[in-house]
Amino acid sequence: MSHLDEISHVLFGKPSSELGDIERRVLHRSKERKTVSEDTNAAFVAGQGFGDRMADSIARIGGSWGFIIAFLVFLVVWAVANTVLLTRDAFDPYPFIFLNLLLSMVAAIQAPIIMMSQNRQATKDRFDASKDYEVNLKSEVELISLHNKIDTVLLREIAELRADVGRLQGQLARYRDAGPPQA
Repeated sequence: MSHLDEISHVLFGKPSSELGDIERRVLHRSKERKTVSEDTNAAFVAGQGFGDRMADSIARIGGSWGFIIAFLVFLVVWAVANTVLLTRDAFDPYPFIFLNLLLSMVAAIQAPIIMMSQNRQATKDRFDASKDYEVNLKSEVELISLHNKIDTVLLREIAELRADVGRLQGQLARYRDAGPPQA
């Protein structure tokens, strides 16, 4: 049995050939005394393309109070301009057919962009969960390793203490057998 198989049995209860990629990577990182934690935001953003970043920005802006208030102001201005100010020559008279077309087009474009951003967020959440699992697994491996080391040290010290007690009992028995000192 190889050293890796022995460690795998102690830590995971299965041979190294049955370990998953993450478990194997954590075991090797632990053996090399290297960290597995990393900045998941930076790692995820590094894998994003221009379109991904653009969709996230649009979703971030479209879901903000600033956008909602600005859009409400735009709608009010549009309605006031086409009903009160431009009573004779309104470019989009009531019931605002052109505005309705614009809103439909914005919704048709904005909805898939927001969905793309939500899909990427779900992917990022899975990536974060995977990294959290790795870090937690490495922590468990390190804790088990520390417990094993402490147990080994304690067992060795207990054995040494038992040997010392046995030696002292032997000396005490020899003193008793020799009797009181002669004057």
